[in-house]
Amino acid sequence: MLLSLTGKAAASVYYETATHPASYCKELHAMTGTLTQVTPTAAELDQVQQAIAAHVRTIDAHPNRREGAYPYCLFHPPGQPIRGTVMIFHGFSAKPHQMSRLASYLFDNGFNIYQCNLAGHALVNPAKNWPQIDLKPEYAEPLKQKVRQDPVLSRSINNFKTSAGSAEKLNRIQQLALTARLLAVEPRLLDIKQAIERPNDPAFDRYFTSSHMNYLVEARDRMAELAAMPGPIYTIGLSTGGSVALGLAASAPDRVKRVVAYAPLLEVYGEERRQYVELTGPLDIAEMGWDPALQFPVGCLTAADRFGGSYVCSRTSIQTLKSIPTFLVLTENEDAADIKTNQRFFQDIGGTNNRHRYHLYRAQDMVPHPMVDPTEVSQGMSNQFWKSLYQETFRFLTQGEVSAANMASLSLAADLPAVPDVI
Repeated sequence: MLLSLTGKAAASVYYETATHPASYCKELHAMTGTLTQVTPTAAELDQVQQAIAAHVRTIDAHPNRREGAYPYCLFHPPGQPIRGTVMIFHGFSAKPHQMSRLASYLFDNGFNIYQCNLAGHALVNPAKNWPQIDLKPEYAEPLKQKVRQDPVLSRSINNFKTSAGSAEKLNRIQQLALTARLLAVEPRLLDIKQAIERPNDPAFDRYFTSSHMNYLVEARDRMAELAAMPGPIYTIGLSTGGSVALGLAASAPDRVKRVVAYAPLLEVYGEERRQYVELTGPLDIAEMGWDPALQFPVGCLTAADRFGGSYVCSRTSIQTLKSIPTFLVLTENEDAADIKTNQRFFQDIGGTNNRHRYHLYRAQDMVPHPMVDPTEVSQGMSNQFWKSLYQETFRFLTQGEVSAANMASLSLAADLPAVPDVI
């Protein structure tokens, strides 16, 4: 049964309900052990649905609304016990349906689901609507003037703008050449770069305007819509969504029970790539992410990097996250989220001795950064271990444990709910 909304929202977000026979519930209970469940009432579900519907109406009313990028929910009917509610955050530039298979699997096995948008990502025109970091005009305009006056830089940037539409991003040689020339033309960029590299550097606010904390602000707004939903909340996210899942938990430790972060973007991968992202934000160079029809300024990537590095990795957040069990999943075939930063972060929150769990896919596993959906291809690779990833995500949410053997297996674990094939 579908519980639909009225008006435009009816086509944008839906609430699916499902009931299972008693035999199914007993079988699932035997697989997962003794778990505390809650039973939402009709009044509680209605209050949550109305809050989410109000959010969807603001998207509908926006002239820049992005087709196919609406949030959606999967809710069990009133009176049916649930294990809790999972908030899922997609990757940078992607849409909520990026992890729809995982959402359906968790819903079918007892969770309510809220698939959320990252901040601004329900809208197009990223330069206006997505979190972004920009140099203040008094610094940006003189820099742009120097760029325009330098024949090498001006011609090269025009070439990049012309050709970037056919590529996901500038290649490594282009990035190195561009940053080297920028530093030669304007040596003061080194000071500006340090202000953005160092968390909580007081010079940051002198040089930059930033909306990177909108990632947290909007995630907290989505959590507020679940205020009437009883039981624990779990947060799951991929890439930038992974850093949002961690940041939201750090801001609401009394509400979030566990976190699963797949390749969270706490820092942009690689020193050279990170330097390019930090230095070229004000030059209006556009890149493309997982949505090939949507270009975004490099300053949007800078904001994602800043949110992970300055907020999620802050001392306060780390101290809070020590007490929230976290399952961190990384891959050696990384091209977006810095591996060493993630590994250091995992140790900082207490490592496996503090109820946290960790898995690293090796290079030979051929698992890419977008590891959740088996049909998503990046660098010519897709995750063939996705079924065990789903099972171990479920095990961690329900039991707080992870089987390393199952994570490395292409077969299904018999003691966990089966994962349906891709249809």
